[in-house]
Amino acid sequence: MAEENIIFVGKKPTMNYVLAVVTQFNSNVDRIVIKARGKAISKAVDIAEITRHKFIHEAKYDSIKVATETLQGERGESNVSSIEITLTR
Repeated sequence: MAEENIIFVGKKPTMNYVLAVVTQFNSNVDRIVIKARGKAISKAVDIAEITRHKFIHEAKYDSIKVATETLQGERGESNVSSIEITLTR
């Protein structure tokens, strides 16, 4: 999968990411992965749902993967939940 088909969710407003997903679909990309960690997971779900219900009605969930990643921080290792939502058209 090409790196440009992956949307990493962070602190920007939800609609910025929705616009990025819609733009990808409109440029003839058939598969997009929305990735998020920690508190951004609920935003990733919102992005997928808004995209499907308001903009790209034919978009479907191809797969949803959840995992726990171990990150090195200033206070040692910590576990962070992550999600990977794959949308296809």
